[in-house]
Amino acid sequence: MDTAATQQTGRITYRDAVLDDVPALVPLVESAYRGDSSRVGWTTEADILQGRRTDAEGVAAVITAPGSRLMAVELDGTLVACCQLEHRDEAAYFGMFAVSPELQGAGLGRQIITEAERRVRELWGVREMHMTVISVREELIAWYERRGYRRTGRMTPFPYGDERFGVPQRDDLEFELLVKELT
Repeated sequence: MDTAATQQTGRITYRDAVLDDVPALVPLVESAYRGDSSRVGWTTEADILQGRRTDAEGVAAVITAPGSRLMAVELDGTLVACCQLEHRDEAAYFGMFAVSPELQGAGLGRQIITEAERRVRELWGVREMHMTVISVREELIAWYERRGYRRTGRMTPFPYGDERFGVPQRDDLEFELLVKELT
């Protein structure tokens, strides 16, 4: 069956990830961003970063940190996506967003980000969602802009030399803060 058809007709559920999910979450995140498997989807970072995107300790830290949640997304009971939601004062931070590469491009990401925004308004009463995106990821930034996020021009350096974030394949990487007002 066509994955886009499955995605649109299957039952999508959202829940907070637990530590028992870590062994499934790590390969999900890796598959969405790194290596040849990520090239099936459109969110790959394989040409700008090699090495790992995350590890079990990093995912567990997001799950257990105070004021943080990792939202697990299941399609007909199978884990297919996730995103980090973190309460930061008057805003929420959105990160570690991963959708299984074979399900990308048919609207699931759009549904997830809408649910994430709804949840942070309900949970924490925040009025803004923040995220950081590697500034050279123009197609990804454009996708977020179509969802109402705006570029701020506020940059933070990429952590060159810290392989926990990957092995850069270029020397011009930095993170740009994107912000959306939540109504």
